[in-house]
Amino acid sequence: MHIADVSHYVKPGTKIDEEALERGNSVYFVGKAIPMLPEKLSSNVCSLVPAEERLTFSVIFEITKSGKIVGSEICRSVIKSNRRFSYNEAQEILETGKGEYCSEISILNKIAEVLRKKRVREGSFEFFPPEVEIKLDENGKPVSIIKKYLKESNMLVEEFMLLANRTIAKQLTAKNSIPFLFRIHDFPNEEKIAEFTRFVRSLGYTYNPRAGKPSSQFHHLISQIKGTEEEAVINELAIRSMAKAVYSPENIGHYGLGFKYYTHFTSPIRRYSDLIVHRIVAENTIKKSGKYYSLAKLDKICNHLSACERNAVDAERASIKLKQVEFLKDKVGEEFHAVISGVTNFGLFVGLTEFLAEGLIKVRDLEGDFYVFDEKKYSLIGRRTKKQYRLGDRINVKLIRADIEKLELDFLIIEDK
Repeated sequence: MHIADVSHYVKPGTKIDEEALERGNSVYFVGKAIPMLPEKLSSNVCSLVPAEERLTFSVIFEITKSGKIVGSEICRSVIKSNRRFSYNEAQEILETGKGEYCSEISILNKIAEVLRKKRVREGSFEFFPPEVEIKLDENGKPVSIIKKYLKESNMLVEEFMLLANRTIAKQLTAKNSIPFLFRIHDFPNEEKIAEFTRFVRSLGYTYNPRAGKPSSQFHHLISQIKGTEEEAVINELAIRSMAKAVYSPENIGHYGLGFKYYTHFTSPIRRYSDLIVHRIVAENTIKKSGKYYSLAKLDKICNHLSACERNAVDAERASIKLKQVEFLKDKVGEEFHAVISGVTNFGLFVGLTEFLAEGLIKVRDLEGDFYVFDEKKYSLIGRRTKKQYRLGDRINVKLIRADIEKLELDFLIIEDK
């Protein structure tokens, strides 16, 4: 795997380095990105464009057909690629068995599948929540929203990235005590897992995280919900029940991936964490100068980068929400299929199954009874009729308000006739 050698161009202490550290990462909005680095670097000099020599960091593997790593090498390199594929182009080749470099892409995909199965067997969790793809017109107005799922081509690249990240972390720190930047993920809170378990069982699904490996039980659950209307809400609640992954110089492993050693190495153009790791790798394996970041400095940087990442995620979600509300503003009065994604004392949060947009049904707009919040049953229950609206229930709703400024959608329940 070849990764652009951003560290050759962005030197510690320079103005460009200080700005990159301040930003922490690139931020991706719908239809627009705020890059961590100047476009001349991110889109040109550090972009691995075909037929152009580019400076890279390489992690070279020798892998058997059974997925066993029999050798690896970390080095600086110069590459000149022959062809760049989009994910869609690679996916078409995998599906049709035809196209440029079909044999090579198919071999890589088979190895990736072996590595993925091995990783899952060893305790790695896999989340495949549907995402939204929002298409904009020339004026930036959303014209369509479709659900997008990860495909083989996405997972192919992801698997080799995971392998490179894991290998870098293990080779540099398993036998050395140098200060290093890890990507860590703590064990989940037991109470949150218990709540999640009660919820999925209330929907009729089989799930027991204490029976064997938690990851194997989770994958059994994912296979049950695949393609159902409540798939998105269950995936979202599963993610919420987990701890958040962060950066740290103290290695506690990565629970979600099931890795003892893990870092971020594969995206130095868009993540400052990866740039830090590149510098440490260069000093340790190539220059062997003994110059490293101090533990105290790394700790400060890790806290900053974790905060930058949280801010970026929040901003990106707000960007998606904005375009969803803008898209639905012209559809006030229309009816939609939805799943109850949250229950509170003031109402029901619902997620539209087609557009994955979330909105609220206020408790005062629930007709026919006075509804009381039952926290243990994840429900609003009618005091007189005992009618229940539960987390995960499938309902039909009508959109009655779309407020772009507040990023709010309000709905009413449409009862079956």
